[in-house]
Amino acid sequence: MSEAVLEISDSNYRELVAEHPGPMLLDVWASWCGPCRLIAPVIAWAASAYEGRLRVGKADCDANPVLVESLAVKGLPTLVLFRDGSEIRRHEGVLTQAQLIAFLDAHL
Repeated sequence: MSEAVLEISDSNYRELVAEHPGPMLLDVWASWCGPCRLIAPVIAWAASAYEGRLRVGKADCDANPVLVESLAVKGLPTLVLFRDGSEIRRHEGVLTQAQLIAFLDAHL
């Protein structure tokens, strides 16, 4: 995982996501999920490209069942965009870099 990508867990979600004053992209993923592995480099790229404008984190769904349930995650990967701790947009499935740019730029 890129150093710019935060590891989000059941125990730090409140501090790092829910109470974050600004935009935050959360990637909910699993190690066994092929599409999750495909999007991982795009997420790492976004963390660097949007540094200073967007906080980026990843949460392993298997290790964080409370978080997954509270976010009502149904498919993987799930990207959730937050602003000031509130969900403003969600996408399930793989996005290309261009699609992720459009997804983020529409809401930043």
